Amino acid sequence: MKILMISDVYFPRVNGVSTSIRTFAQSLRQQGHVVHLIAPKYPVAIEQSQTEDEQWITRIDARKIVFDPEDYLMKWSALMDYAGHLHTGDYDLVHIHTPFIAHYAGLKIAKQLQVPAVETYHTFFEDYMHHYLPWVPRSLAVRIAQSVSRKQCQQVDTVVSPSAQMRDVLQQYGVTTPITVIPTGLDASRFIPGDGAAFREKYGIPAQRPLLLFVGRVAHEKNIQFLLEMLSLVIQDHPEVLLVITGEGPAEAMLKKMSRDKGLQQHVMFLGYLDRAIGLNAAYQAADIFVFASKSETQGLVLLEAMAQATPVVAIAELGTASILRQEQGALIAKDDELHFAEQVQTLLIDRQLRERIGKQGKRYVEQVWSSDAQATKLIECYQRLVLSHLSLAASATA
Repeated sequence: MKILMISDVYFPRVNGVSTSIRTFAQSLRQQGHVVHLIAPKYPVAIEQSQTEDEQWITRIDARKIVFDPEDYLMKWSALMDYAGHLHTGDYDLVHIHTPFIAHYAGLKIAKQLQVPAVETYHTFFEDYMHHYLPWVPRSLAVRIAQSVSRKQCQQVDTVVSPSAQMRDVLQQYGVTTPITVIPTGLDASRFIPGDGAAFREKYGIPAQRPLLLFVGRVAHEKNIQFLLEMLSLVIQDHPEVLLVITGEGPAEAMLKKMSRDKGLQQHVMFLGYLDRAIGLNAAYQAADIFVFASKSETQGLVLLEAMAQATPVVAIAELGTASILRQEQGALIAKDDELHFAEQVQTLLIDRQLRERIGKQGKRYVEQVWSSDAQATKLIECYQRLVLSHLSLAASATA
């Protein structure tokens, strides 16, 4: 098949959407399909920008977003200039990955090419819009998010949801467009053992120091402040424990201030983004426990990445993470309560054999259930059904 993807974000912007696009695209291309991505051009040197890795990507001129310095918005005029060079037959469908410029451009391109449009609902906007629109009452921000999500999902031919839980939420919004549940899988590189000892040495972390790890965007919706509250409780019995936070985002300054205010400076380390090819696997390997408290995930890829490195997880099972987490199959599930979460962490810190057993079970679980090739095959089947339906409707209209 010939697939045109379009997204408002992609690497070097690190987040779950970028990871999902790359993972699916790699598997689809390995299976012999043609994949092309339209994404923003960032004002930094793009790694391997002139190599084969970027040959399948068209970068569109973009401008800075005032309230979110990490992201850049593709310029509509530049996007339409590029779209003007596309012709019927170039692609079998358009796959939209984000709800901003990419959504409306994707719809326009799909109409121009006379092909169906599919959209993945990657982000649970209801749960975090109020953080970025603080002047808008939270109840109104939630209604706006629901309304926009419902309208946009109704504008495409099929919606892909990363989890059954997110599908149920969209249906509660009133979305009647067909929704197919297809999570993002893990590619083989996520299972390559990282060098945890080298990671600890690089950042000056003693080999025996208890290490908790968070990986993800340092944003309000990730609920990292909950982890700091939890950490304060764990320290009472494990005074040497360290929480490493990797990633960047708009909540970083607030979290650093919170760490200072709570006297946690010696127990929290902010590292920024890590290289995914080597650094991230090493971080997972170095950690005794991966901790995650987000309640707004449509899936939660980092949980799978931690398990792939045999690192046990303590996390809240809510929305998309509930589709991944299985008690003692790589994780201990915690309640949305700092004390209960801290107790689960302490259970693993105390019992090394339990940590190792749960970690090994998690790796086996991810290997068996969450491979990227299996999920890509599901996506192709979804595409094929969509294209056949579209052709059938077009034939009926001309009959």
